[in-house]
Amino acid sequence: MIKRVFTIFILTLLLLFNSPVYSLDNSSNTLEKYTKKISNKFTRTYCNTTKFGISYDGALAFAIGETNKEFKNNKLNKFIDYSLLKNSIVNDLENNCQVYDFPFSKLENLKFN
Repeated sequence: MIKRVFTIFILTLLLLFNSPVYSLDNSSNTLEKYTKKISNKFTRTYCNTTKFGISYDGALAFAIGETNKEFKNNKLNKFIDYSLLKNSIVNDLENNCQVYDFPFSKLENLKFN
């Protein structure tokens, strides 16, 4: 009798206080869209800054700072593949701004914490 009451009590507690746990949506499609969004932001900022007559080094520093500021608190930052992000940025700069000799190594400061 005591076993049954104890079992019913435990099962009731388990059913009442059972809260669902949801996984974080980290699909490859979501990460790809997020990477493309970062790349587009950097490219737009860099292109617009160079069109205003700022030097390439100044435009690079400004674009990195603005991009870091906008995306620093996103939960997907720890899942970003930075080599793919850098390749996407270089490709976007070639396609949108006609910057063909952009040094890949200068994007090292583009890190999100």
